[in-house]
Amino acid sequence: MAASSLLVLIDDIATVLDDVALMTKAATKKTAGVLGDDLALNAQQVTGVKPARELPVVWAVAKGSMLNKAILVPGALAISFFVPWLVIPLLMLGGAFLCFEGFEKIAHRFLHRQEDEQHKEELRNALKNPDVDLKAVEQDKIKGAIRTDFILSAEIIAITLGTVSSQSIGMQFMVLTVVAIMITIGVYGLVAGIVKLDDGGLYLSQKESPFAKRVGEGILWFAPWMMKALSVLGTIAMFLVGGGILTHGLPPVYEAIHHFVEDFGGVGQAVIPVLADGLFGVVAGALLVAVITPLIKLWKARSA
Repeated sequence: MAASSLLVLIDDIATVLDDVALMTKAATKKTAGVLGDDLALNAQQVTGVKPARELPVVWAVAKGSMLNKAILVPGALAISFFVPWLVIPLLMLGGAFLCFEGFEKIAHRFLHRQEDEQHKEELRNALKNPDVDLKAVEQDKIKGAIRTDFILSAEIIAITLGTVSSQSIGMQFMVLTVVAIMITIGVYGLVAGIVKLDDGGLYLSQKESPFAKRVGEGILWFAPWMMKALSVLGTIAMFLVGGGILTHGLPPVYEAIHHFVEDFGGVGQAVIPVLADGLFGVVAGALLVAVITPLIKLWKARSA
């Protein structure tokens, strides 16, 4: 009896874990846009930090990220349990924010390129100044990265909660916890690898072996391009994910898209809705930037 009960318990646990794995996989797919942006942003946050301090800074931000999620996960579960009707509006808000943030990045890149270069130059000059407190600069970077992480983590938790909102509260807790831990380890593990990639390339390029030198030079050439690619792919994914959330939350738009693709073949039916979600995300992002940006400027002008 005890043995059979144990087998039933193990089978039940395996079933629950399998369900958690499936739900986690679905949630992780939907948070892909935020993850790409998260990687690029956090890797950029440690630029200007001394190489010996890069990993400690990443570790400090990773701890801050876990604290963020330790606040956000119970908050999300409380919303799901006490005010479940709020999940969809929060999910729509998260999708709108993704589209806004994605288009704002594009607009900023084209409209404020000179200001960005000036800011980078000022930072480089400040770091060369012996009177500058590098510890204070490092702490500012950590605080800024943790603030950024809180926003991105809130988006991830909101999207994940929307994916599992129909499940039991226990299942929601497990999926949210697994996603939070996996994403923190995955993102900051990759960030640590990315920020040390150029160090590894430099080390290999100084070796006597011609093969090691070529590999090192290749890594040094590849590292900045990888950072740019991560940023671009992250922005594209933000429109796809954010637009997808918005179209699913607006039944007339969702039905119009799927009515449009009915005449297409198998590949078209799979690809066109994704492209339509992305296009809707771009349009929504443009409208939100056009409306919100002047309001932000007005608020700053009044507060000054």
